[in-house]
Amino acid sequence: MTAPRSSSQPPAKRAVVTGGTRKIGLAIAEALGDLGYRLVLVYRADAEQAASAVGRLAALGMTVRASRADVTAEEDVRRLFGNVRDTEGRVDLLVNNVGDFLFKPLLDTTLVEWEGVLRSNLTSAFLCTKASLPMLRERGGQIISIASMHADTLRAVPNTLPYAVAKTGLVLLTKSLAKSEGPYGIRVNAVCPGYVVPSVAPHVDPSAIPCGRPADPAEIAHVVRFLASEDASYVTGAIINVHGGALL
Repeated sequence: MTAPRSSSQPPAKRAVVTGGTRKIGLAIAEALGDLGYRLVLVYRADAEQAASAVGRLAALGMTVRASRADVTAEEDVRRLFGNVRDTEGRVDLLVNNVGDFLFKPLLDTTLVEWEGVLRSNLTSAFLCTKASLPMLRERGGQIISIASMHADTLRAVPNTLPYAVAKTGLVLLTKSLAKSEGPYGIRVNAVCPGYVVPSVAPHVDPSAIPCGRPADPAEIAHVVRFLASEDASYVTGAIINVHGGALL
């Protein structure tokens, strides 16, 4: 029998998950909701998909809403976090999950594509982090960013240059913030997935992965859940690879 919840129990923590209505982001949102977080799922354009994600998580008993914003645009990000402060009163956890991928030789990559990939993966994290920090500093909290398995090792992969540069920058952003924000009670970590279904690169041979298969999004979310929990209360500046041994 479950004991009734005490009225003195602290209020639920609030999490903002960018790209939280699909794939890895949705799996992360579900894992955080299971921890008791109230969820704000940020999406860019697909309102139908956002409504479906909210319905799925609400059916599991989670408190969740979706908010539309282009997290590469400063004014949209300011509006997003202003709305979060007005409606939620606080942010306890920011998950920087947005990031477009481009597989293309450098000579065929346009400036628009280069800048778009950097803005999606790195500038978005800068803008959302900057906008959320005043709230995070009020009570302490966390930032968790989703990088990639090659980022922390500076391992080169042909035809992915803007993506690799952006994700490497995200790792350095994580480490720098872990130092500067620690005195404010803020922990900052990154998770680096390997190949994940359904977006696994078409050229990847699963037999080349020691675990024999790409990851399920939930397996990435489980690591985020650990970092977001009190079990990881002394973990900051960590770059956790979740790649099934693909880089061993």
